[in-house]
Amino acid sequence: MARYGMAIDTRRCVGCMTSKPKSELVRIAGYQGVVALDPTGRAKGRGVYVCPDGECVRKAQKKNAFRRGLSMDIAPEQMEALIGALKDYENKD
Repeated sequence: MARYGMAIDTRRCVGCMTSKPKSELVRIAGYQGVVALDPTGRAKGRGVYVCPDGECVRKAQKKNAFRRGLSMDIAPEQMEALIGALKDYENKD
């Protein structure tokens, strides 16, 4: 529980729809037609959050959650690159 009224920033994973602390999720940013992993959480554009695990990424992809959350179409090549970057990020931890 946060002390002295300070709240913990939470975000909802677009894959499993579970609210978690922002630090446990990874941000995907979309800006001017480019979709990229944003581990710092400070990139320009719209963003969606996802758990850094393959299952949540597959769920989000199946539900078209990235496309809807970022309000942009994502080319298959961009999606494959994004999935590769998320796998690298997941393995890094």
